Amino acid sequence: MEQALRSLARRAVGLPSAARSRCFGKGPARLRQPWRFCTAAARGGDRARISSAGLREGWGSAGREASKGRRRPEGRALPIERTRGSEILFGVAPCSMALSQARRDLFRLFLKRSGGPQRVVSSEFVLQAAARGVPVFRVGRRELDALCGGRVHQGVCLEATPLRFKRLEEAEEPGVGDGESPNRRLLWLVLEQIQDPMNLGALLRSAYFLGVDRVVTSRRNSCPLTPTVSKASSGAMEVFDVYSTDDLRSFLKAKAAEGWEIVGTVSQSETVENVPVISCLEFRWNKPIILVIGSEGDGLSLETQLLCHQMLVIPSGRALHPGIESLNVSVATGILLHSICSQKLRHGD
Repeated sequence: MEQALRSLARRAVGLPSAARSRCFGKGPARLRQPWRFCTAAARGGDRARISSAGLREGWGSAGREASKGRRRPEGRALPIERTRGSEILFGVAPCSMALSQARRDLFRLFLKRSGGPQRVVSSEFVLQAAARGVPVFRVGRRELDALCGGRVHQGVCLEATPLRFKRLEEAEEPGVGDGESPNRRLLWLVLEQIQDPMNLGALLRSAYFLGVDRVVTSRRNSCPLTPTVSKASSGAMEVFDVYSTDDLRSFLKAKAAEGWEIVGTVSQSETVENVPVISCLEFRWNKPIILVIGSEGDGLSLETQLLCHQMLVIPSGRALHPGIESLNVSVATGILLHSICSQKLRHGD
């Protein structure tokens, strides 16, 4: 200990008297760990004034101003200019899926500078980017936060062109009596004015997982295919086509004329004039189906309900208090889709 103190004393030669006093002043803490108090002072200037010891001892406004002055550059994110017309995907799954597909134009991949286990994930992204010819930039966490607006990016962002809804005219229409698979069960999911991007993403994830053949959404008053939707879908949006229509009711009428069954959804307390309401557990899938889901607040519009052949309800497991008699739209849709798709699994289709 004595030898260490002598070494510190030699380092303090030439310091102003005030700095030497702060370094070797009296007190048990200084005698126990003198190096903690000497290191900043031995470096001289402002760095001595902003040491934690000095702030604890109350060096006054000068020390606080010096501290603020030192921290400000560290907290400032480097500006990254975006390519015109691009958007920023964020999160491991959306970025990985986008890199693996050829559905977007890709500009730059941003990875967090880090080590440890995340380096393995980073290396995989570098390989994916190299295969697509996408330049890779290593940046800090604050730069990634700024790129994606503070959302959970998991250390990766990807600059790319936006995805758009496909028009129904672009789709290859599978026929009800298709010669290749005349008995195949088809299931389409139709979304009427789903506005929350988290709900839309969750709906796409469930539809993709459970084997829905196509998703169609109303164009008006509906959420677009944003990076938040892609993140909420865990990347399913990057591999699953989503179609839209300007005239949902004409679309449903046309499909009904082709022999499709139009199935709507209601809560337990609702009834629909001239449309039977049954439990989803009683529903039997024996022809191509379109399951229509309504908006988060109002559900299906009356005009759409009247186009349905049946309405499905999810039975509750207990008597429900008023005000909490329904499920989140994405949760309810997942239950309904599983109830329907499980019939396909049982029949081995």
